Amino acid sequence: MAQKDSTKHAVIDITSSYKPVMRNAVKINFSATNLNADTSKPALSYNIPSQNLFYTYQPISLKPLALDRDTILDLGNRNYLKGGYGNYSTPYFKAGLSFGDAKKLLVNVYGDYISSQGDIKNQDYSQANVQSTISYFTRNNEIYGGIGGGQNTYYLYGYDHSIYDYSASQVRQRFQNISATIGFRNTDITGSGISYDPTIAVNSFTNQNKLTEQTAIANVPLEMKLTDQFALKLGLNADITTYSTTGFIPAIKFNNNIYQVAPEVVYSGAVFNLHVGFTPAWDNNETNVLPNIYGELPLAKKKFTIQAGFVGKYDKNTYQNLSAINPYLATFAAERNTKEVEVYGGIKANIAKHFVVSAKAGVVRFNNLPFFINDTATDSKAFLISNESSVHDMRIHGEASYISEEKLTITAGFTTNTYAGFTDNKRAWGTVPFELNASARWQAFKRLLLKSDLVAFAGGPYITKGDATKTSAGGVDLSAGAEFSVVKRVSLWLDVNNILNDKYQRWNNYQVYGINFVGGLLVKF
Repeated sequence: MAQKDSTKHAVIDITSSYKPVMRNAVKINFSATNLNADTSKPALSYNIPSQNLFYTYQPISLKPLALDRDTILDLGNRNYLKGGYGNYSTPYFKAGLSFGDAKKLLVNVYGDYISSQGDIKNQDYSQANVQSTISYFTRNNEIYGGIGGGQNTYYLYGYDHSIYDYSASQVRQRFQNISATIGFRNTDITGSGISYDPTIAVNSFTNQNKLTEQTAIANVPLEMKLTDQFALKLGLNADITTYSTTGFIPAIKFNNNIYQVAPEVVYSGAVFNLHVGFTPAWDNNETNVLPNIYGELPLAKKKFTIQAGFVGKYDKNTYQNLSAINPYLATFAAERNTKEVEVYGGIKANIAKHFVVSAKAGVVRFNNLPFFINDTATDSKAFLISNESSVHDMRIHGEASYISEEKLTITAGFTTNTYAGFTDNKRAWGTVPFELNASARWQAFKRLLLKSDLVAFAGGPYITKGDATKTSAGGVDLSAGAEFSVVKRVSLWLDVNNILNDKYQRWNNYQVYGINFVGGLLVKF
Protein backbone atom coordinates (compact mmCIF):
# COMPACT_ATOMS: atom_id res chain seq x y z
CA MET A 1 0.00 0.00 0.00
CA ALA A 2 2.84 2.28 0.81
CA GLN A 3 3.97 2.03 -2.78
CA LYS A 4 0.49 2.95 -4.33
CA ASP A 5 0.46 6.05 -6.59
CA SER A 6 -2.18 8.37 -5.05
CA THR A 7 -2.05 10.98 -7.91
CA LYS A 8 -4.13 8.83 -10.24
CA HIS A 9 -7.99 8.78 -9.96
CA ALA A 10 -10.44 6.27 -11.30
CA VAL A 11 -12.70 7.42 -14.18
CA ILE A 12 -16.21 6.03 -14.76
CA ASP A 13 -18.03 6.59 -18.20
CA ILE A 14 -21.86 6.54 -18.08
CA THR A 15 -23.79 6.17 -21.34
CA SER A 16 -27.60 6.83 -21.39
CA SER A 17 -30.29 7.09 -24.15
CA TYR A 18 -32.82 9.01 -22.02
CA LYS A 19 -34.07 12.42 -23.39
CA PRO A 20 -36.23 14.70 -21.26
CA VAL A 21 -39.55 15.74 -22.92
CA MET A 22 -42.52 17.96 -22.02
CA ARG A 23 -45.80 16.26 -21.29
CA ASN A 24 -48.53 16.89 -23.89
CA ALA A 25 -51.06 19.45 -22.78
CA VAL A 26 -54.57 18.24 -22.39
CA LYS A 27 -56.79 19.78 -25.23
CA ILE A 28 -60.31 20.95 -24.60
CA ASN A 29 -62.72 19.41 -27.10
CA PHE A 30 -65.74 21.51 -28.17
CA SER A 31 -68.97 19.92 -29.17
CA ALA A 32 -70.21 21.75 -32.35
CA THR A 33 -73.88 22.76 -32.51
CA ASN A 34 -75.89 24.29 -35.43
CA LEU A 35 -76.71 28.02 -35.27
CA ASN A 36 -80.34 29.01 -34.97
CA ALA A 37 -81.81 30.44 -38.22
CA ASP A 38 -82.51 34.21 -38.27
CA THR A 39 -85.88 34.70 -39.91
CA SER A 40 -86.06 38.48 -39.41
CA LYS A 41 -85.80 40.69 -42.54
CA PRO A 42 -83.40 43.60 -42.28
CA ALA A 43 -84.78 47.01 -43.32
CA LEU A 44 -82.13 48.48 -45.65
CA SER A 45 -82.43 52.09 -46.82
CA TYR A 46 -80.56 53.11 -49.95
CA ASN A 47 -80.09 56.68 -51.16
CA ILE A 48 -78.52 56.35 -54.60
CA PRO A 49 -78.13 59.60 -56.58
CA SER A 50 -79.83 59.80 -59.95
CA GLN A 51 -77.51 58.60 -62.71
CA ASN A 52 -78.31 61.36 -65.17
CA LEU A 53 -77.47 64.92 -66.07
CA PHE A 54 -79.94 67.76 -66.35
CA TYR A 55 -79.46 70.32 -69.07
CA THR A 56 -81.39 73.49 -69.64
CA TYR A 57 -83.03 73.18 -73.06
CA GLN A 58 -83.19 76.27 -75.18
CA PRO A 59 -84.70 76.08 -78.67
CA ILE A 60 -82.66 77.88 -81.28
CA SER A 61 -82.88 78.40 -85.01
CA LEU A 62 -81.08 75.84 -87.15
CA LYS A 63 -78.02 77.57 -88.57
CA PRO A 64 -74.46 76.43 -89.24
CA LEU A 65 -72.22 77.90 -86.56
CA ALA A 66 -68.50 77.82 -85.95
CA LEU A 67 -67.54 75.88 -82.85
CA ASP A 68 -66.74 77.96 -79.80
CA ARG A 69 -63.29 77.94 -78.30
CA ASP A 70 -62.96 75.11 -75.76
CA THR A 71 -59.86 74.78 -73.61
CA ILE A 72 -60.93 71.46 -72.10
CA LEU A 73 -60.55 68.85 -74.81
CA ASP A 74 -60.09 65.12 -75.12
CA LEU A 75 -56.45 65.21 -76.13
CA GLY A 76 -56.59 61.72 -77.59
CA ASN A 77 -59.23 62.48 -80.23
CA ARG A 78 -59.13 66.16 -81.14
CA ASN A 79 -59.02 66.06 -84.94
CA TYR A 80 -61.72 65.03 -87.37
CA LEU A 81 -62.67 65.11 -91.03
CA LYS A 82 -66.28 64.82 -92.10
CA GLY A 83 -67.46 64.71 -95.70
CA GLY A 84 -70.44 63.63 -97.70
CA TYR A 85 -72.83 64.26 -100.58
CA GLY A 86 -76.58 64.44 -101.00
CA ASN A 87 -79.42 65.17 -103.36
CA TYR A 88 -80.00 68.72 -104.63
CA SER A 89 -76.33 68.53 -105.69
CA THR A 90 -75.18 68.98 -102.10
CA PRO A 91 -71.48 68.52 -101.28
CA TYR A 92 -70.66 68.77 -97.58
CA PHE A 93 -67.32 69.08 -95.81
CA LYS A 94 -66.32 69.86 -92.24
CA ALA A 95 -62.99 69.60 -90.44
CA GLY A 96 -61.47 70.37 -87.06
CA LEU A 97 -57.79 70.35 -86.12
CA SER A 98 -56.21 71.04 -82.74
CA PHE A 99 -52.60 71.59 -81.75
CA GLY A 100 -50.81 72.06 -78.45
CA ASP A 101 -50.89 70.34 -75.08
CA ALA A 102 -53.86 72.35 -73.68
CA LYS A 103 -51.70 73.23 -70.68
CA LYS A 104 -49.50 75.96 -72.11
CA LEU A 105 -50.77 76.39 -75.66
CA LEU A 106 -53.89 75.37 -77.55
CA VAL A 107 -54.66 76.14 -81.21
CA ASN A 108 -57.91 75.11 -82.89
CA VAL A 109 -58.77 75.38 -86.58
CA TYR A 110 -62.28 74.73 -87.90
CA GLY A 111 -63.83 74.87 -91.34
CA ASP A 112 -67.02 73.85 -93.12
CA TYR A 113 -68.62 74.08 -96.56
CA ILE A 114 -72.04 73.19 -97.96
CA SER A 115 -74.00 74.17 -101.07
CA SER A 116 -77.22 73.10 -102.78
CA GLN A 117 -79.13 73.73 -106.00
CA GLY A 118 -82.92 73.69 -105.80
CA ASP A 119 -85.51 72.75 -108.39
CA ILE A 120 -86.65 76.40 -108.74
CA LYS A 121 -84.53 78.80 -110.77
CA ASN A 122 -81.99 80.55 -108.51
CA GLN A 123 -83.09 78.48 -105.48
CA ASP A 124 -79.43 77.94 -104.64
CA TYR A 125 -77.16 78.72 -101.73
CA SER A 126 -73.64 78.05 -100.45
CA GLN A 127 -71.94 78.54 -97.09
CA ALA A 128 -68.19 78.45 -96.39
CA ASN A 129 -66.60 79.37 -93.07
CA VAL A 130 -63.18 79.00 -91.47
CA GLN A 131 -62.09 79.95 -87.97
CA SER A 132 -58.92 79.68 -85.91
CA THR A 133 -58.59 80.23 -82.16
CA ILE A 134 -55.54 80.28 -79.92
CA SER A 135 -55.09 80.21 -76.14
CA TYR A 136 -51.87 80.71 -74.24
CA PHE A 137 -51.86 79.84 -70.54
CA THR A 138 -49.69 81.41 -67.88
CA ARG A 139 -49.71 80.45 -64.22
CA ASN A 140 -52.88 82.39 -63.37
CA ASN A 141 -54.13 83.81 -66.67
CA GLU A 142 -55.17 82.93 -70.20
CA ILE A 143 -54.46 85.07 -73.24
CA TYR A 144 -56.74 84.10 -76.10
CA GLY A 145 -57.69 85.27 -79.53
CA GLY A 146 -59.22 84.23 -82.78
CA ILE A 147 -59.57 85.11 -86.42
CA GLY A 148 -62.13 83.90 -88.90
CA GLY A 149 -63.90 84.55 -92.13
CA GLY A 150 -66.68 83.27 -94.28
CA GLN A 151 -68.66 83.70 -97.45
CA ASN A 152 -72.36 82.86 -97.62
CA THR A 153 -74.21 83.20 -100.91
CA TYR A 154 -77.99 83.36 -101.29
CA TYR A 155 -80.25 84.30 -104.19
CA LEU A 156 -83.44 86.39 -104.14
CA TYR A 157 -85.59 83.79 -105.91
CA GLY A 158 -88.85 84.86 -104.25
CA TYR A 159 -90.30 86.66 -107.28
CA ASP A 160 -93.02 85.69 -109.73
CA HIS A 161 -91.12 83.52 -112.21
CA SER A 162 -93.92 83.79 -114.77
CA ILE A 163 -93.38 87.54 -114.99
CA TYR A 164 -89.69 88.10 -114.24
CA ASP A 165 -86.62 86.31 -115.53
CA TYR A 166 -83.49 87.24 -113.59
CA SER A 167 -80.01 85.89 -114.03
CA ALA A 168 -78.10 84.59 -111.02
CA SER A 169 -75.89 87.70 -110.88
CA GLN A 170 -78.93 89.98 -110.72
CA VAL A 171 -80.39 88.37 -107.59
CA ARG A 172 -77.21 87.31 -105.81
CA GLN A 173 -76.72 88.13 -102.12
CA ARG A 174 -73.08 87.39 -101.30
CA PHE A 175 -72.20 88.05 -97.66
CA GLN A 176 -68.53 88.16 -96.70
CA ASN A 177 -67.29 88.41 -93.15
CA ILE A 178 -63.85 88.81 -91.54
CA SER A 179 -63.49 88.98 -87.75
CA ALA A 180 -60.76 89.03 -85.10
CA THR A 181 -60.91 88.81 -81.30
CA ILE A 182 -58.37 89.15 -78.51
CA GLY A 183 -58.96 88.72 -74.78
CA PHE A 184 -57.30 88.27 -71.42
CA ARG A 185 -58.80 86.53 -68.39
CA ASN A 186 -57.69 85.10 -65.07
CA THR A 187 -58.01 81.37 -64.60
CA ASP A 188 -57.60 81.67 -60.81
CA ILE A 189 -59.34 84.27 -58.68
CA THR A 190 -56.88 86.86 -57.40
CA GLY A 191 -56.09 87.27 -53.72
CA SER A 192 -58.61 90.12 -53.52
CA GLY A 193 -61.31 87.91 -55.03
CA ILE A 194 -61.44 89.68 -58.42
CA SER A 195 -62.21 87.99 -61.75
CA TYR A 196 -61.82 89.77 -65.10
CA ASP A 197 -62.20 88.98 -68.80
CA PRO A 198 -61.73 92.03 -71.07
CA THR A 199 -62.11 91.41 -74.82
CA ILE A 200 -61.84 93.44 -78.01
CA ALA A 201 -63.46 92.26 -81.25
CA VAL A 202 -63.43 93.81 -84.72
CA ASN A 203 -65.56 92.72 -87.63
CA SER A 204 -66.00 93.65 -91.29
CA PHE A 205 -69.21 92.54 -93.04
CA THR A 206 -70.11 93.18 -96.67
CA ASN A 207 -72.91 92.44 -99.08
CA GLN A 208 -70.90 92.30 -102.28
CA ASN A 209 -71.24 95.44 -104.41
CA LYS A 210 -74.03 96.74 -102.15
CA LEU A 211 -72.83 97.72 -98.68
CA THR A 212 -70.06 97.54 -96.07
CA GLU A 213 -70.54 97.38 -92.32
CA GLN A 214 -67.66 97.58 -89.86
CA THR A 215 -68.00 96.97 -86.11
CA ALA A 216 -65.70 97.22 -83.09
CA ILE A 217 -66.79 95.87 -79.69
CA ALA A 218 -64.98 96.32 -76.37
CA ASN A 219 -66.30 94.41 -73.38
CA VAL A 220 -64.88 94.54 -69.84
CA PRO A 221 -66.66 92.32 -67.27
CA LEU A 222 -65.38 92.48 -63.68
CA GLU A 223 -66.46 90.53 -60.60
CA MET A 224 -65.34 90.82 -56.96
CA LYS A 225 -66.18 88.11 -54.44
CA LEU A 226 -66.88 89.81 -51.11
CA THR A 227 -68.03 86.81 -49.07
CA ASP A 228 -69.32 83.33 -49.79
CA GLN A 229 -72.76 84.87 -50.35
CA PHE A 230 -72.12 88.34 -51.80
CA ALA A 231 -70.38 89.47 -54.97
CA LEU A 232 -70.13 92.70 -56.95
CA LYS A 233 -70.19 92.78 -60.76
CA LEU A 234 -69.47 95.55 -63.21
CA GLY A 235 -69.82 95.37 -66.98
CA LEU A 236 -68.49 97.99 -69.40
CA ASN A 237 -69.43 97.70 -73.07
CA ALA A 238 -68.88 99.78 -76.19
CA ASP A 239 -70.36 98.64 -79.52
CA ILE A 240 -69.44 100.91 -82.46
CA THR A 241 -70.67 100.34 -86.05
CA THR A 242 -70.15 102.20 -89.33
CA TYR A 243 -72.49 101.47 -92.27
CA SER A 244 -72.07 102.63 -95.87
CA THR A 245 -73.57 101.62 -99.22
CA THR A 246 -71.75 100.93 -102.47
CA GLY A 247 -72.94 101.99 -105.91
CA PHE A 248 -76.04 103.85 -104.66
CA ILE A 249 -76.79 107.43 -105.60
CA PRO A 250 -76.88 109.21 -103.27
CA ALA A 251 -74.60 107.13 -101.05
CA ILE A 252 -75.85 106.21 -97.58
CA LYS A 253 -73.52 106.40 -94.60
CA PHE A 254 -74.19 106.52 -90.86
CA ASN A 255 -72.91 105.34 -87.48
CA ASN A 256 -74.70 103.15 -84.97
CA ASN A 257 -73.17 103.13 -81.46
CA ILE A 258 -74.26 101.74 -78.08
CA TYR A 259 -72.43 102.26 -74.77
CA GLN A 260 -73.45 100.51 -71.55
CA VAL A 261 -72.40 100.38 -67.88
CA ALA A 262 -73.88 97.56 -65.80
CA PRO A 263 -73.22 97.46 -62.01
CA GLU A 264 -74.78 94.54 -60.14
CA VAL A 265 -74.93 93.00 -56.66
CA VAL A 266 -75.26 89.21 -56.45
CA TYR A 267 -76.48 87.27 -53.42
CA SER A 268 -76.17 83.47 -53.47
CA GLY A 269 -77.59 82.07 -50.25
CA ALA A 270 -78.89 78.80 -48.94
CA VAL A 271 -82.50 80.00 -49.24
CA PHE A 272 -82.55 82.04 -52.48
CA ASN A 273 -80.40 83.68 -55.16
CA LEU A 274 -80.83 87.32 -56.15
CA HIS A 275 -79.26 89.67 -58.70
CA VAL A 276 -79.92 93.39 -58.29
CA GLY A 277 -78.56 95.94 -60.72
CA PHE A 278 -79.31 98.50 -63.41
CA THR A 279 -77.79 99.39 -66.78
CA PRO A 280 -77.35 102.98 -67.94
CA ALA A 281 -77.18 102.81 -71.75
CA TRP A 282 -76.56 105.35 -74.48
CA ASP A 283 -78.16 104.31 -77.80
CA ASN A 284 -76.74 106.85 -80.25
CA ASN A 285 -78.33 110.10 -78.98
CA GLU A 286 -80.81 108.44 -76.60
CA THR A 287 -80.13 107.71 -72.92
CA ASN A 288 -81.96 105.01 -70.97
CA VAL A 289 -81.60 103.12 -67.70
CA LEU A 290 -82.49 99.44 -68.04
CA PRO A 291 -83.52 97.25 -65.09
CA ASN A 292 -81.55 94.15 -64.18
CA ILE A 293 -83.30 92.43 -61.26
CA TYR A 294 -83.93 88.68 -61.16
CA GLY A 295 -83.76 85.78 -58.73
CA GLU A 296 -84.60 82.19 -57.88
CA LEU A 297 -86.24 80.61 -54.83
CA PRO A 298 -85.76 76.82 -54.49
CA LEU A 299 -88.49 74.88 -52.69
CA ALA A 300 -89.07 71.30 -51.50
CA LYS A 301 -85.38 70.39 -51.25
CA LYS A 302 -84.65 72.17 -54.53
CA LYS A 303 -87.10 70.01 -56.49
CA PHE A 304 -89.06 73.14 -57.38
CA THR A 305 -87.63 76.57 -58.15
CA ILE A 306 -89.58 79.78 -58.53
CA GLN A 307 -88.11 82.35 -60.91
CA ALA A 308 -88.96 86.03 -61.36
CA GLY A 309 -87.34 89.02 -62.97
CA PHE A 310 -87.52 92.57 -64.24
CA VAL A 311 -84.83 92.88 -66.90
CA GLY A 312 -83.95 94.96 -69.92
CA LYS A 313 -81.48 94.89 -72.79
CA TYR A 314 -80.63 96.33 -76.20
CA ASP A 315 -80.62 94.25 -79.40
CA LYS A 316 -78.39 95.91 -81.96
CA ASN A 317 -80.07 95.82 -85.37
CA THR A 318 -77.05 95.87 -87.66
CA TYR A 319 -77.39 94.61 -91.19
CA GLN A 320 -75.24 91.60 -90.27
CA ASN A 321 -77.47 90.65 -87.31
CA LEU A 322 -80.73 91.06 -89.23
CA SER A 323 -79.48 89.22 -92.32
CA ALA A 324 -78.62 86.27 -90.07
CA ILE A 325 -82.38 86.10 -89.33
CA ASN A 326 -83.56 86.84 -92.86
CA PRO A 327 -80.88 86.57 -95.60
CA TYR A 328 -83.19 88.12 -98.24
CA LEU A 329 -82.88 91.69 -96.93
CA ALA A 330 -82.61 94.76 -99.13
CA THR A 331 -80.18 97.49 -98.15
CA PHE A 332 -81.59 100.08 -95.77
CA ALA A 333 -80.99 103.71 -95.02
CA ALA A 334 -81.04 103.65 -91.19
CA GLU A 335 -80.56 101.34 -88.22
CA ARG A 336 -82.70 101.51 -85.11
CA ASN A 337 -81.76 99.35 -82.16
CA THR A 338 -84.44 97.50 -80.20
CA LYS A 339 -84.94 98.20 -76.51
CA GLU A 340 -86.54 95.27 -74.70
CA VAL A 341 -87.91 95.39 -71.13
CA GLU A 342 -89.50 92.25 -69.67
CA VAL A 343 -91.34 91.34 -66.48
CA TYR A 344 -91.57 87.57 -66.06
CA GLY A 345 -92.23 84.74 -63.66
CA GLY A 346 -91.73 81.01 -63.94
CA ILE A 347 -91.03 77.69 -62.30
CA LYS A 348 -88.61 74.80 -62.77
CA ALA A 349 -89.32 71.34 -61.39
CA ASN A 350 -87.55 67.99 -61.14
CA ILE A 351 -90.60 65.77 -61.39
CA ALA A 352 -88.69 62.50 -61.40
CA LYS A 353 -85.11 61.28 -61.47
CA HIS A 354 -84.87 61.76 -65.22
CA PHE A 355 -87.58 64.33 -65.98
CA VAL A 356 -87.31 68.13 -65.74
CA VAL A 357 -89.92 70.70 -66.76
CA SER A 358 -90.02 74.47 -66.68
CA ALA A 359 -92.45 77.20 -67.68
CA LYS A 360 -92.13 80.94 -67.95
CA ALA A 361 -94.60 83.72 -68.76
CA GLY A 362 -93.89 87.38 -69.18
CA VAL A 363 -94.88 90.68 -70.71
CA VAL A 364 -92.28 92.29 -72.96
CA ARG A 365 -92.30 95.88 -74.11
CA PHE A 366 -90.38 96.57 -77.34
CA ASN A 367 -89.24 99.89 -78.73
CA ASN A 368 -88.12 99.94 -82.38
CA LEU A 369 -88.86 96.25 -82.97
CA PRO A 370 -88.01 95.37 -86.63
CA PHE A 371 -90.70 93.68 -88.74
CA PHE A 372 -89.89 92.12 -92.14
CA ILE A 373 -92.18 93.03 -95.05
CA ASN A 374 -91.97 92.21 -98.76
CA ASP A 375 -90.97 95.07 -101.05
CA THR A 376 -94.36 95.13 -102.78
CA ALA A 377 -93.51 98.39 -104.56
CA THR A 378 -91.21 96.38 -106.87
CA ASP A 379 -91.19 92.61 -107.49
CA SER A 380 -91.54 91.53 -103.81
CA LYS A 381 -88.36 89.48 -103.85
CA ALA A 382 -86.50 91.50 -101.18
CA PHE A 383 -87.56 92.37 -97.64
CA LEU A 384 -87.66 95.79 -96.07
CA ILE A 385 -87.51 96.70 -92.38
CA SER A 386 -90.53 98.35 -90.79
CA ASN A 387 -89.70 99.42 -87.23
CA GLU A 388 -92.46 99.44 -84.63
CA SER A 389 -91.80 102.27 -82.19
CA SER A 390 -93.76 100.65 -79.34
CA VAL A 391 -95.47 97.26 -78.98
CA HIS A 392 -96.18 94.70 -76.23
CA ASP A 393 -95.74 90.95 -76.41
CA MET A 394 -97.32 88.38 -74.11
CA ARG A 395 -94.67 85.66 -74.25
CA ILE A 396 -95.08 82.14 -72.86
CA HIS A 397 -92.31 79.58 -72.96
CA GLY A 398 -92.24 76.00 -71.74
CA GLU A 399 -89.74 73.18 -71.99
CA ALA A 400 -89.24 69.63 -70.81
CA SER A 401 -86.38 67.15 -70.93
CA TYR A 402 -85.90 63.47 -70.23
CA ILE A 403 -82.31 62.31 -69.81
CA SER A 404 -81.29 58.76 -68.95
CA GLU A 405 -77.55 58.70 -68.32
CA GLU A 406 -75.84 59.22 -71.68
CA LYS A 407 -77.97 56.78 -73.64
CA LEU A 408 -81.24 58.61 -74.24
CA THR A 409 -81.99 62.33 -74.34
CA ILE A 410 -85.36 63.79 -75.28
CA THR A 411 -86.03 67.53 -75.15
CA ALA A 412 -88.96 69.67 -76.24
CA GLY A 413 -89.93 73.31 -75.94
CA PHE A 414 -92.51 75.75 -77.22
CA THR A 415 -92.83 79.54 -77.39
CA THR A 416 -95.92 81.68 -78.02
CA ASN A 417 -95.87 85.39 -78.88
CA THR A 418 -98.99 87.55 -78.80
CA TYR A 419 -98.34 91.12 -79.96
CA ALA A 420 -100.66 93.99 -79.10
CA GLY A 421 -100.72 97.78 -78.85
CA PHE A 422 -99.21 98.61 -82.26
CA THR A 423 -98.22 102.18 -83.01
CA ASP A 424 -96.85 102.14 -86.58
CA ASN A 425 -97.91 98.77 -88.06
CA LYS A 426 -101.19 96.88 -88.33
CA ARG A 427 -99.71 93.48 -87.57
CA ALA A 428 -96.41 91.90 -86.48
CA TRP A 429 -95.19 91.25 -90.03
CA GLY A 430 -92.92 88.25 -90.52
CA THR A 431 -93.11 87.03 -86.91
CA VAL A 432 -93.96 83.54 -85.63
CA PRO A 433 -96.89 83.40 -83.14
CA PHE A 434 -96.15 79.80 -82.09
CA GLU A 435 -93.05 77.62 -82.42
CA LEU A 436 -92.32 74.08 -81.25
CA ASN A 437 -88.87 72.49 -81.11
CA ALA A 438 -88.06 68.91 -80.13
CA SER A 439 -85.05 66.62 -80.40
CA ALA A 440 -84.06 63.09 -79.44
CA ARG A 441 -80.66 61.39 -79.17
CA TRP A 442 -80.45 57.65 -78.55
CA GLN A 443 -77.26 55.61 -78.20
CA ALA A 444 -78.89 52.39 -79.38
CA PHE A 445 -75.69 50.50 -78.70
CA LYS A 446 -72.02 51.33 -78.48
CA ARG A 447 -71.49 51.69 -82.23
CA LEU A 448 -74.81 53.23 -83.28
CA LEU A 449 -76.19 56.69 -82.52
CA LEU A 450 -79.69 57.68 -83.67
CA LYS A 451 -81.10 61.21 -83.65
CA SER A 452 -84.18 63.14 -84.67
CA ASP A 453 -85.28 66.80 -84.67
CA LEU A 454 -88.63 68.48 -85.14
CA VAL A 455 -89.43 72.12 -85.84
CA ALA A 456 -93.05 73.24 -86.23
CA PHE A 457 -94.43 76.77 -86.35
CA ALA A 458 -97.64 78.63 -87.02
CA GLY A 459 -97.72 81.07 -89.89
CA GLY A 460 -97.41 84.79 -89.34
CA PRO A 461 -98.94 87.78 -91.17
CA TYR A 462 -97.48 89.30 -94.34
CA ILE A 463 -98.35 91.99 -96.89
CA THR A 464 -99.09 91.43 -100.57
CA LYS A 465 -99.41 93.91 -103.44
CA GLY A 466 -102.29 96.27 -102.90
CA ASP A 467 -101.56 96.41 -99.15
CA ALA A 468 -103.58 93.24 -98.51
CA THR A 469 -102.92 91.27 -95.33
CA LYS A 470 -102.56 87.49 -95.38
CA THR A 471 -101.31 84.79 -93.02
CA SER A 472 -98.84 82.11 -94.06
CA ALA A 473 -99.68 78.44 -93.57
CA GLY A 474 -96.84 77.62 -91.18
CA GLY A 475 -94.81 74.45 -91.51
CA VAL A 476 -93.46 71.25 -90.02
CA ASP A 477 -89.88 70.08 -90.56
CA LEU A 478 -88.95 66.60 -89.31
CA SER A 479 -85.42 65.29 -89.66
CA ALA A 480 -83.59 62.12 -88.63
CA GLY A 481 -80.05 60.86 -88.71
CA ALA A 482 -77.70 58.08 -87.72
CA GLU A 483 -74.01 57.54 -87.12
CA PHE A 484 -72.51 54.05 -87.18
CA SER A 485 -68.96 53.31 -86.09
CA VAL A 486 -67.36 50.97 -88.62
CA VAL A 487 -64.03 50.76 -86.79
CA LYS A 488 -62.68 52.61 -83.79
CA ARG A 489 -62.24 56.03 -85.41
CA VAL A 490 -64.17 55.72 -88.66
CA SER A 491 -67.93 56.19 -88.86
CA LEU A 492 -70.63 56.33 -91.49
CA TRP A 493 -73.33 59.01 -91.10
CA LEU A 494 -76.61 59.94 -92.74
CA ASP A 495 -78.95 62.93 -92.26
CA VAL A 496 -82.44 63.06 -93.78
CA ASN A 497 -84.21 66.43 -93.60
CA ASN A 498 -87.81 67.51 -94.20
CA ILE A 499 -88.98 63.90 -94.14
CA LEU A 500 -92.62 64.99 -94.49
CA ASN A 501 -91.72 66.83 -97.73
CA ASP A 502 -93.49 69.97 -96.47
CA LYS A 503 -92.39 72.77 -98.79
CA TYR A 504 -93.37 75.49 -96.33
CA GLN A 505 -92.47 79.18 -96.51
CA ARG A 506 -90.85 80.70 -93.44
CA TRP A 507 -90.53 83.93 -95.42
CA ASN A 508 -93.26 84.83 -97.89
CA ASN A 509 -92.44 83.74 -101.49
CA TYR A 510 -89.47 81.64 -100.35
CA GLN A 511 -90.35 77.97 -100.56
CA VAL A 512 -87.88 75.58 -98.90
CA TYR A 513 -86.46 72.36 -100.34
CA GLY A 514 -88.46 69.15 -100.14
CA ILE A 515 -87.12 65.95 -98.60
CA ASN A 516 -83.33 65.92 -98.80
CA PHE A 517 -80.50 63.81 -97.48
CA VAL A 518 -76.75 64.01 -97.01
CA GLY A 519 -74.51 61.10 -96.06
CA GLY A 520 -70.84 60.32 -95.89
CA LEU A 521 -67.80 59.42 -93.81
CA LEU A 522 -66.44 60.72 -90.49
CA VAL A 523 -62.80 60.12 -89.50
CA LYS A 524 -61.39 61.02 -86.07
CA PHE A 525 -57.68 61.07 -85.31
